[in-house]
Order: sequence, then C-alpha cells, then structure tokens
Amino acid sequence: MSRDAAIRAATDYLDGGGFAADLARRVAIPTESQNPDRAGALAEYLEQEMRGTLEKLGFQCSIHPNPASNGGPFLVAIRREPGATKTVFSYGHGDVIRGQDAQWRSGLNPWVLTQEGEKLYGRGTADNKGQHTVNIAALEAVLKARGGRLGFNVVLLIETGEEVGSPGLDEFCRSRREEWGANLFLASDGPRLSPERPTLYCGARGAFNFDMTVDLRPGAHHSGNWGGLLADPGIILAHAIASIAGPTGQIRIPEWVPQELPAAVRSALADCEVGGGSDGPTVDTWWGEPGLTPAERVYGWCSFDVLAFKTGNPEAPVNAIPGRASAHCQIRFVVGPDHTNFLPALRRHLDRHGLGMVQVAPARAGFFKATRLDPEHAYVKFAMASVERTMGRRPALLPNLGGSLPNDVFADTLGLPTVWVPHSYAACSQHAPDEHILLPVMREGLAMMAGLFWDLGEADDAIAA
Repeated sequence: MSRDAAIRAATDYLDGGGFAADLARRVAIPTESQNPDRAGALAEYLEQEMRGTLEKLGFQCSIHPNPASNGGPFLVAIRREPGATKTVFSYGHGDVIRGQDAQWRSGLNPWVLTQEGEKLYGRGTADNKGQHTVNIAALEAVLKARGGRLGFNVVLLIETGEEVGSPGLDEFCRSRREEWGANLFLASDGPRLSPERPTLYCGARGAFNFDMTVDLRPGAHHSGNWGGLLADPGIILAHAIASIAGPTGQIRIPEWVPQELPAAVRSALADCEVGGGSDGPTVDTWWGEPGLTPAERVYGWCSFDVLAFKTGNPEAPVNAIPGRASAHCQIRFVVGPDHTNFLPALRRHLDRHGLGMVQVAPARAGFFKATRLDPEHAYVKFAMASVERTMGRRPALLPNLGGSLPNDVFADTLGLPTVWVPHSYAACSQHAPDEHILLPVMREGLAMMAGLFWDLGEADDAIAA
C-alpha cells in the first residue's frame, strides 16, 4: 500500500485503454439537457452507467427527481467508512449541450469517441464526462492501493441540468446539507490555465446576461425617403454600447467593477500566464482594464461583452431604416460588485448620456453568482502541496475560474470550502463542434487526483480548523 502505487494504478487505467473504453460508453449516451426529447438519455446515464460504476466501489446510490419541473434527475452516491470523520463532497454533470451533429468536421461524430493523436473527440469529453470519469477512476485507484478503504467519506452528486443553468440544484442541496455533513468540496470542471500547467481554482466568476433594446416604431421605412428624418435605432444602440465600454474594452460604469484587486488575488495570479495552447486564439494584451495583467483581467476583474447585436435583416439587408435594434449582453463579474445593482446602475448611466430610449431588462436565463474561496485557505494550501508533490512542479492557483458554474450552491448553500482541479484546456472546443480532450492532460489529472485523494486519507481531520 503506497501513494505511488495508487498513482500508478490511476495512470495505468489510461495507458491500458480503460479510460477510453469507459468514456466511449458515456459519450455514446446523448445526454442533451437542452433537448426535451433526451430526457430518457439523462435517466439512462445515471441509472445504467453511473449507478453500476459507483456501486462496484461501495457507494450507496439513489436517483432523485428534480424539484424544478424543467430540471433533470440527480444521482447521489454515498460511501461512508467506519471511523472516518472527514467527508469529501464531489460533483459532476452528466448532461451536455446539443450535439450539433452536422457541424462536426468530416470523420467525427459527437456521440462516438474518436482518437486522433493525443486528442479524444466527442461531446462531453471535456464538459464534463471526461472530467468526472478521471475523478471516479482516481478514487478507485486509491481504494485498491489501500486495501478497500479511502480514509474519508465521500458524497458524490451527479446532476443532469448544468447546461441549462442547474435548475433545482440549490433547492435539492439545501434540503440535504445536514444529512450529507461534508467538510470539503473537491471536483473538476472547466479548463486549466494552460495545457502544460496543472491548475487549481477556488470559485467562479458570476455571469449576468441582459438585453438592450431600442424600439422606435413598427416596421422599416425606405432609407431614401426617410433617411435623415427618422432616428436610426441601430446607431442609438451602438452609442449606448460605446458609452458602457471604451474602445479597448474598459468598463465605464464604476458599479460594475471591484473597488480594488485584493492582495491575495494579485499574489496568486503573479506567476499565471494566460494561454490556450497552439489551438487557442492569441490574447489581445491591449484589451480590457488598463494596469492589469491578462491573468488579472480574466480571473480578478469584470468584463462586459456584446454576445449578439441585431438591427434590420443582417442576412438580407434592404434599403430601409429599421424600427428596432437589440443586443444581448453579458457581464462576467468577480466577488465584490453587487449584481443586484447592475441594471439600476446601467439605467442611471444611460439616462445621464441622454439615452433614455434604450430599454434594458434581465435575460430570461444566464445568471450565476460569483464565488471565491480565499487563496490562503488551509484546504487550498493542502491541495496545492499535494499536486506539487505529485507533479514535481508548482500548479497555477486561480482565485476563481474565468467562466461560470453553480459553485455558489456548494460554497454558500452547503457552506463548503471549494477546490476545483480542472482536467481540460481552454481550446477544447467546449460548447462547440469538435469538442475534445488532451490525453496527456487527462493522464496528469488521474495522477494528481489519485495523489490528492491518497493525501486526504492521511490528513488530520482538523486541517481547515
């Protein structure tokens, strides 16, 4: 029984083809939570794939309906050991976005795991089936190396509605907080800082989506007869957008950004270099908040983006002044700014600029709270030391993920310190055609998680006291 044996068993699982075989079965189940016709696939993933896998490891599994009518079911797997006083809560999501089957390049199918060199293609490989497959396999490797014990209890929750905003997740977890009695949240989702560098993060940026509309009149009118006489809603909306952010993307509404970058955040990001690898786009270093590094802009600050802008008929323009223009916008925000003040602040800002005709409203979907565990927290330091011991190099520590996920349920509702160890990379085509993972990253993920689970089994129960 040794730590090295557990790590070898975990990496042998990938080297011997076990990882690809398990992931191929999971990818083949078309768990599109955005597609109402796939409800049966969501249930199949939990009942036929996950339950059997976890029960073999000694987990007691139960599947629960979602308290929200528009949400998929939950699987709760619990493994308790006699005498263990520490409980690790872990998480994954079995649902994926729509397959977008026709848009994948020749030779690829979203529901067939396909290897090309060091890449494994398939919907859910990165988000999130591949990532929770790594963690389950690492738990199994530690169990085998320790003779059937972990040294701690585990509660594993797999949901099937993350890609539609995790409806019902908060209510479901809130009702079971005392029953689960967890001490630490440890899971995997999202990308590393770069493909080459192991990464930990402690929370997530929030996301606030909203719509801006200029609706001046019904229908469109000939631009030759009415140009210069009728106000153009597209121009008005363009000015409104330009008043929000400067020509290099700096946000001009003070209520939308932090008052300062905390010292602990700046320290954690000091050695972090942002990059998506050779497959990713080049960072525009001139864009965003001046005076910050690229890492500080995406992990320590807020950003504003226009996700869609429409006026007239872009697909088939005609010589007519449209009566309406609209934009779907988003704020990615960190801990600090009050999201409940985002739209009131925008309303005041637009009115000061004489743009009272621009209407603003929250979008029907697309909200996540911002969360961030202190990078100096004892569990963060413990996890960092464990990963560095396994990998022989210091991992990157991000105060929060640049993207968004339902971390507030685990951090706020369950009251847990949250540590994420991602096994993907930024250019994985997540949420797009040709989604894939990198085998070297997954192999390192298996090693890191086996080492981390081994170390948790030996750790003092009062580690975070």
